[in-house]
Amino acid sequence: MRALVIVLSLMASVASAADWTRLEGGDIRTALDDKSLDYGAASQDFRASGATDYYSGRPSSGRWDVRGDQYCSVWPPSDTWACYDVDLSADGTQVRFSRGGTDETVGTYVGGE
Repeated sequence: MRALVIVLSLMASVASAADWTRLEGGDIRTALDDKSLDYGAASQDFRASGATDYYSGRPSSGRWDVRGDQYCSVWPPSDTWACYDVDLSADGTQVRFSRGGTDETVGTYVGGE
């Protein structure tokens, strides 16, 4: 019985991994330029100019860029850029940001993207 549970868990992991496509360089820019994402308790706007606004109780303004095959952002007063891998859901309605396998955020497009 325990072996069956392990096999089923592995199958679920493989299936959920197949539900996302890793984006690269220009595809990340296309996925985010002039788009808005809803994270549930927060939301974020990405402008093609590289400006970004994050709303969670109060607005916070930062900058974003694509560096190599990652989304990167900086939020003043910090001058440290944090970079993330970006995946698009199979149905094209969600974007997932991940870093190091432990830090993961999923946003849903706002406005019928």
